[in-house]
Amino acid sequence: MKITKIDCHVLADPDLDISATSSAQDDIVVEVHTDEGFVGVGEVDLNPWIAKACITAPGTHSMGQSLSAMLLGEDPRDIEALWERLYVGSAMNGRRGAVINAIGALDIALHDLRGKIEQSPVHALLGPTAHNEVETYASLQPETGDFDSYKETLISWTLKAKELGFRAAKPSLTFSGPYAHRGFREPWSQATQILREMRSALPDDFTLMVDVQYAFPDADTCISVLRDWREFDLYFVETPLPVDDLQGYYRVATEQDIPIAAGEWLTTRFEFWQLIDAGGVAVAQPDIGRVGGLTEALRVAKMAANRGLLVVPHLWNTGISVAAATHFAAVTPNCSFIEYLPPGLCESPLRQRLLSKEPQVTDGRIPLPDEPGLGVELNREALTYFEETAERMNRAQTNGPGT
Repeated sequence: MKITKIDCHVLADPDLDISATSSAQDDIVVEVHTDEGFVGVGEVDLNPWIAKACITAPGTHSMGQSLSAMLLGEDPRDIEALWERLYVGSAMNGRRGAVINAIGALDIALHDLRGKIEQSPVHALLGPTAHNEVETYASLQPETGDFDSYKETLISWTLKAKELGFRAAKPSLTFSGPYAHRGFREPWSQATQILREMRSALPDDFTLMVDVQYAFPDADTCISVLRDWREFDLYFVETPLPVDDLQGYYRVATEQDIPIAAGEWLTTRFEFWQLIDAGGVAVAQPDIGRVGGLTEALRVAKMAANRGLLVVPHLWNTGISVAAATHFAAVTPNCSFIEYLPPGLCESPLRQRLLSKEPQVTDGRIPLPDEPGLGVELNREALTYFEETAERMNRAQTNGPGT
């Protein structure tokens, strides 16, 4: 069996707002085809035009080969060997960043493809089952214009998530830093106000975590604020500092009591080795696409397990990533939750419409899929719609106003 074609679908929401903090407004979906009619699907949370270029650009020399060309004609079933070939063959262009993200989308598609070829769910091919069902948390991030509506929407969405059966939620409090919500005037006190009202509205057994999205300027400020948040019984605080401030992460992780989680932007096990060992985080958060796919995410999980740490994969895409994370969690003993963007509690039509079949959450949990591959199906009509939207957007930005 041979890989014969790779399709890259660049997708965008019709109302994409480049000033918003949500990367769920766009997507790249890859399809890997074989000569026997099997097709695997994958995606990654990356600017889709950049991802497509990483996959389809022609190679120029032996250490800067084309990702797509390295896959064409190969047997899709030896996924680890293909991952190494892509990593080494693109080393001068990649090793980190966007090229690894693109490899991640392809790797997810190859796992889906292998499952379909062997008529097995992906998790059954990855290893022994560690969880019979996968616990999710509702990931919540409104895009509203002022502080009061932001607070009200965030709290109401959290309570709605509880009503829907979720037993855990993660509000995004983007009160400062590169993703700062424009409605925050007194970031530390207003964020504390939201957490206090949210915690008081929830039962004690409801798990609450918070993503502050690189909000703090330095470790001293972060430690001071987080010490005041001990009363809220937070499962973790995500990405409090800039991703490269490993010394700051170590201080925050060791000089206050709330567990620290990070890793959504990191690529490969090598960057996670630095974060875990030098940064001292308690929870590793590989984004399965960005880190390099299921192949590399599983290596990160084993590294974390060897150090007694939890893994909670990041994802902010469609049900394709939900499915990949579900299969990952099924075989990862130290995975306590996966992130889940509820279609009814988000503002992305892509998240809501791209798939006609994806893992379903019941009372906050996803049962192990038993369909071959990832167990997802694309809504072809929606795929075409979002692809045409992206093409119009690209033409307008390329040609300027009036196009």
